Amino acid sequence: MSLTIDVFNSGYLPVNGGPGWDSASTATWPASTATLIAGERDAILVDALMTIDEGRQLASWIGEAGKNLTSIVITHGHGDHFFGAGPVLAAFPEARLLALNNTVVDEGRMHLEPEILQNWIGWFGDRFDQKAAVPESLGSDALAVEEHSMHLIEVGGADGALGTVVHIPELDTVCAGDAVYNNIHMWLWNSTRASRRTWLSTIDAVADLKPTTIIAGHKDPDALDDNAERQIAQSRHYVEAFDQAVEKSQSAQDVIDEMTKTFPDYGNPYTLFLSAHSQYQA
Repeated sequence: MSLTIDVFNSGYLPVNGGPGWDSASTATWPASTATLIAGERDAILVDALMTIDEGRQLASWIGEAGKNLTSIVITHGHGDHFFGAGPVLAAFPEARLLALNNTVVDEGRMHLEPEILQNWIGWFGDRFDQKAAVPESLGSDALAVEEHSMHLIEVGGADGALGTVVHIPELDTVCAGDAVYNNIHMWLWNSTRASRRTWLSTIDAVADLKPTTIIAGHKDPDALDDNAERQIAQSRHYVEAFDQAVEKSQSAQDVIDEMTKTFPDYGNPYTLFLSAHSQYQA
């Protein structure tokens, strides 16, 4: 039996917008994905979302698929990709929570330390597990579902953390975590010119895998498709456009106006708000 891929999309989650956000509009967290890669009996899950409720939904969704979950693979250490794993691990106690290496593991552990945890609390309150399980290091790039081989590959820095991707050669597919986005404003909060250049190199590393399909970690629910070429091109364009907007603008609002004009249909303007304002902090 060949592999199958199913994608769970969280949709946009309301969050506390914080200082400066126009309360007349609802601030939201970008729509996020979790991907079930399944064989005849077994499956692995790529990323596990943010909230306790999302984790419960994931556990039910996997249960309905009728597969034996062997592992949850985390693409990078940001909390919105693994804080939701608890209910899934409770439903599938034999499954392991994994990341490629200790760099990703340490990043995940850092997001549960008080200073960064307070950011998550500010956005989500008590809707997530503040003592979430931290992934363990796989220590290898080899993954498998039954006889089907795939690879967990380090591609480089993206939205503030080391990014890894799951490459499934059999399906010409990459689960890209946050290395590539799909029709959503990209998380450039506290980015610098250097980090943006790094992200462009990371996008190139994903392109070098020559996938036809990319499952982006953040995907608008109404995105046209999962075409790899389109997503790679639009992600490059977005990072370059943001960099140019910051260079020529005098204020965060200038950046927001320029990026909104260039990307009028992208989801989650709150991400753009945070990214733009981070460039002009006193």
